Amino acid sequence: MTWQISAAANAVIGIAYLIIAYIIIGGLVRTRQLTTNKLGLATGLIFLTCGVHHSGHSFHMLVPLFGIHDQQAINLRNSWHWPAVGWDIVGAAVALYYLSLRGSYASVLRGAQLFEDMKVRERQALEINDNIVQGLSVAKYALDKGEDGQSKAAVEDTLKKARTIITELLGEEDSEVALGPGELRRHRPATVAGGDART
Repeated sequence: MTWQISAAANAVIGIAYLIIAYIIIGGLVRTRQLTTNKLGLATGLIFLTCGVHHSGHSFHMLVPLFGIHDQQAINLRNSWHWPAVGWDIVGAAVALYYLSLRGSYASVLRGAQLFEDMKVRERQALEINDNIVQGLSVAKYALDKGEDGQSKAAVEDTLKKARTIITELLGEEDSEVALGPGELRRHRPATVAGGDART
């Protein structure tokens, strides 16, 4: 009985891992990051190889059912004991749980975006500094000099650039990286000038 449970658990693990590999590698292909996102590719390949490995275990144990005499398959069946089967069951549960998370969170289904490298983060930080921080500095300087028109123009320009940056970070509507309704929620309200920004 132990080998049947193990074969079923390994089949579940294998299929779940292959689906996860497809999601990750498919995301890399769609976003044209297959050759540039090494961490994302390696993660996809890990799931792919593990999926093939576990599926192979399951298939090998089922071979004698098709009338094929395979002593290695018989030995593999006999080698499974309850502690190992227990871990296979746990592994199947974890695989299904992981797969369920990928189906529930669009940020993960976007695949490679989960694995942004440091160069992208550095570029985004520089853009925020150059376009927002410096723009606000210009607005404050103009306001301090009493040049309300220049200050207002600097604030409006900075807001426009900030919206552009946020759009790039969150994704255009209907794009690969776009967030859906309710996917981005704050843990606490933003504070503005000592008060809460609740809108």
